[in-house]
Amino acid sequence: MAGFSDVLGHEQTILHMKHAITMDKVSHAYIISGEKGAGKKMLAGLFAQTLQCQKRGTDPCMECQSCRQALSGNQPDIIYVTHDKANTISVEDIRTQVNGDIMVRPYSSPYKIYIIDEAEKLSAQAQNALLKTIEEPPVYAVIFLLTVNKGMLLPTIRSRCVALDLKPVPDETVCTYLMEQLEIPEYRANVCTAFAQGNVGKAKRLAQSENFSEMLEHALHLVKYIQDMEVPELLSDLKRISEYKMEINDYLDILAVWYRDVLLFKATRDADSMVFSQELISIREKARNSSYEGLECIIKALEKAKIRLNANVNFDMALELLLLTMKEN
Repeated sequence: MAGFSDVLGHEQTILHMKHAITMDKVSHAYIISGEKGAGKKMLAGLFAQTLQCQKRGTDPCMECQSCRQALSGNQPDIIYVTHDKANTISVEDIRTQVNGDIMVRPYSSPYKIYIIDEAEKLSAQAQNALLKTIEEPPVYAVIFLLTVNKGMLLPTIRSRCVALDLKPVPDETVCTYLMEQLEIPEYRANVCTAFAQGNVGKAKRLAQSENFSEMLEHALHLVKYIQDMEVPELLSDLKRISEYKMEINDYLDILAVWYRDVLLFKATRDADSMVFSQELISIREKARNSSYEGLECIIKALEKAKIRLNANVNFDMALELLLLTMKEN
């Protein structure tokens, strides 16, 4: 794990953490919210490591015994709460790992820190059990709730925690990181940055994924030729898309960005601000042959497909409706 100085973006959150340490105003409970891959766990880990660091600075020294233990995942007073059920953190998880342990004083550090990742999965009973601890914590306790959706937490919990909301990292910063640190070619870096929308973890994952390259190639082939495809060809493509079921949101994002490029070019004739600048010929042709209403209809259909899939609507049915809308417009 790197220090705060190596974190991309999130300056406001880091400033808050350092100020809390300097002023000795560390809260007993924090909610860190942001997209998956935004850096919630990294920032919570760095804050925890700094609080336990024996040098007592505003950055972890990386050299003391506590820092070395934290780096290896063996700091006894930094506890990562785990859960066996994939979609639920149960009341039993909280009772055994937090409530039943928190009254035992820190083993070797000034604080006893609990990091609860995916806090949106806390059941109502688990949240109520945790609330009692957050309301009357021991002086040395610090609890981090990491979540992609803080609205899933009880208002009573939210009101008793300091909320740190992670903002998107500027595209220029993300793109520069991909090109300079990961040696990703400029065009690919630009595409991954556009899809990541300020999420460094997502941008890095996409840039390093061989599957993303295949998915990108297939999606671009689909948008270029879907107008000429017959129904059997569409069904064949649907089978191919189902291979990307686990990354379907990424696939739909590729389609959405391409159609937004078409809409942008149709409105402005400006190719400089397009993500898929190397697809100018195809985009120009699509813009010429499509209406504004048709393009907006496709973009709305893509958003609707995401909502349907997140609601566990039948995968093939949701994608069939989307492909037909794309073909008709």
